[in-house]
Amino acid sequence: MSVTADSLPGAGAAAGPCAVQYDVTNPGAEPFTYTITFSLMDEQGRAMSNVEETVASVGAGKTVRRTLEPGTYAGGGPVDAARVRILGVERVPSDEAPASAGSCPESGLRLTADRGDAAMGLRVVGLHLENCGGRTYSLEGYPALQLLDAEHQPVEGIAILRGTDGIPMAGGDEGPPRPVTLRPGESAVSGLAWRNTTEFGEAVSVPYVRVRAEAGSEPVMVAPHLDLGTTGELGVRPWRKDETHADGGTGESGSERPGAQGPYGRSSSS
Repeated sequence: MSVTADSLPGAGAAAGPCAVQYDVTNPGAEPFTYTITFSLMDEQGRAMSNVEETVASVGAGKTVRRTLEPGTYAGGGPVDAARVRILGVERVPSDEAPASAGSCPESGLRLTADRGDAAMGLRVVGLHLENCGGRTYSLEGYPALQLLDAEHQPVEGIAILRGTDGIPMAGGDEGPPRPVTLRPGESAVSGLAWRNTTEFGEAVSVPYVRVRAEAGSEPVMVAPHLDLGTTGELGVRPWRKDETHADGGTGESGSERPGAQGPYGRSSSS
């Protein structure tokens, strides 16, 4: 994909360059959904803010043009292509992309990953399952995971632990799985925990994870960027009712809101 140098004139009083166009090209053989993180710079080249844009369902061999609009970043004002940098690009098959906020898949279950938390080598990413449909849904146990590399091929040699007792400093107070019943609008939360410890051997990075709420469920591909180091282990917590989810089924995961609690009561901003 590329960022073009096209500047679009503003309307009315907003004169001069105020928007930047960018192109997303899918060279693959199936539709992909792209998430691009842009860094917007000031005149001295210092990063002012980051902007995340999602371009859904870019067809095989197709190019889609989008625009960074004025007011996209906190500073407001014009956006100049010369001050835009691409920090990262994620792509997932469109039929496995997480449902956007406010939408609901045919399954009636919206599965997403939050932005995670990192401290002193410990990494935690929350998995959120919202019942956005019209019927009650029950589950018990752990999410089913498949670890994937940058080309969406399986990553072998990583032990997926049930629970986080074996992950230092992650805590192990979640206990065994318990039945979870989700009425429409209610959510469940799980979590991934690992340590970014590098000793002898080659460090392993897992950019993508294919997640199923339980075995046999529809897969959703998320991009938590697991920097596992040389530990060779990833802990997964069992599903629990998300008691912090109080948005009334609007589609916003509880830990994605400022000041909300992350998985198992851990602050998502700590």
